[in-house]
Amino acid sequence: MKRLRRLLSGQEGITGLETAIILIAFVIVASVFAFVVLSTGLFSAERGKETVFAGLNKAQANLELHGSVVVTASGSPLVPDEITFSLALAAGGTAVNIDPSATTNSVVMNYIDQNARVSDVTYAVTWIQGDGDSLLEPGELAEVSITLPTTPGSQNLAANEHFTIEVVAPQGGTMLIARTMPAAIDAVMDLH
Repeated sequence: MKRLRRLLSGQEGITGLETAIILIAFVIVASVFAFVVLSTGLFSAERGKETVFAGLNKAQANLELHGSVVVTASGSPLVPDEITFSLALAAGGTAVNIDPSATTNSVVMNYIDQNARVSDVTYAVTWIQGDGDSLLEPGELAEVSITLPTTPGSQNLAANEHFTIEVVAPQGGTMLIARTMPAAIDAVMDLH
């Protein structure tokens, strides 16, 4: 018993100052940990936002179709020979070079039907509203005319045939113009 009393009487309690120091140390460690977690979370969120915006810029088409797609035919019997449509910039789009003679950083047109796929078809641009350069900018409108490629031994674009024009801009997504020919071939066909 004496030993137990001596053992218990020699024990001192923790003072208030020591308790305060320990609590302050816990608070400092906790605040540093919280700062690290928050800054890492904010950094990750910012990187995620940048990734989403980069993906949207890549997927978003800069160009949009204005009006109808018109197919004209000539000859006897009538054979479709030209496709015409109007292009403008999409809302928030950046300027696009649509010069048919440019070899780099310009729009490329591809033609696809059930008989053929022709890459980089020849096209002509007529400016409806423009400022004199070859860049399609906000507020401008350009009419594009594509001369249909001819496949030897077959008539391109017969009645009820489906065709697609891929408009590939240097930046942004590819715009697809898909239409089906009417049941009867006329000199001028407006494909809505």
